Amino acid sequence: MEEARQRHGLWPTATAALGRAMTGAALLAATLKGEEELTLQLVGDGPLGRVVVVASATGAVRGYVEHPEVHLPLKADGHLDVGGAVGQGELLVIRDLGLKEPYVGRVPLVSGEIGEDLAYYLAHSEQIPSAVALGVLVDVDGRARAAGGLMIQLMPGHREETVAAVEQAVQRLPALSRSIDGGRGPRQLAEEHLGALGIRWLAERPLRFACTCSRERFERGLVALGPEELQALLEEQGEAETVCRFCAAQYLFDREDLERLLREASGSAEA
Repeated sequence: MEEARQRHGLWPTATAALGRAMTGAALLAATLKGEEELTLQLVGDGPLGRVVVVASATGAVRGYVEHPEVHLPLKADGHLDVGGAVGQGELLVIRDLGLKEPYVGRVPLVSGEIGEDLAYYLAHSEQIPSAVALGVLVDVDGRARAAGGLMIQLMPGHREETVAAVEQAVQRLPALSRSIDGGRGPRQLAEEHLGALGIRWLAERPLRFACTCSRERFERGLVALGPEELQALLEEQGEAETVCRFCAAQYLFDREDLERLLREASGSAEA
């Protein structure tokens, strides 16, 4: 999360929002396999604009907010006002499972706080009763000091006493980001608050900020503009600079590059 903050120049409220979204997407992606990935989008009317995160089955996560320089006054409880920054709108979860068309689920945002919105999505769009807790601790200097979350889902055939135990455990959960900052990760928190239910650890997956952009991908995008657009770029600017929205990496194409791409685009047009 700190790498994402540095790359995008995020202000504190934007850091908290993107951190929660990245954590939530990573939790949802934990059920994916192979090269599958999902996209989480929060489309609200708040000052952040669109929040977009992509998470894969391999643990790679990337994302951005449309307007990174957003920081609102703290709420009455002293927490960052993520809900106010996101606003009202809808949540979309797009699952790319390698099929012909991706699966798209959408629900209205219930609070903009992201954790509650994901729980609502899981209950109403996927019919999975879930509790989702997400947290980001932003330091006084703006750094993302800690970020993490828990997603607890009830499986078919659960007993009512299990539901009651989980509800009580969720209510007793401490502030996740501060617990993580203090060295208590999700495994320890789960053992402390849900250990009585009997826990079997099935898998662990490291997470990393990673983008799939490349110079070659942007070259293909420039060629797709067509000969006329590339010729105009050459004549008006003599170069082109592209920026990846997900990681803020910059790729500069000078005159020689554009002339080469123009020849390639002209050849494709003739073919």
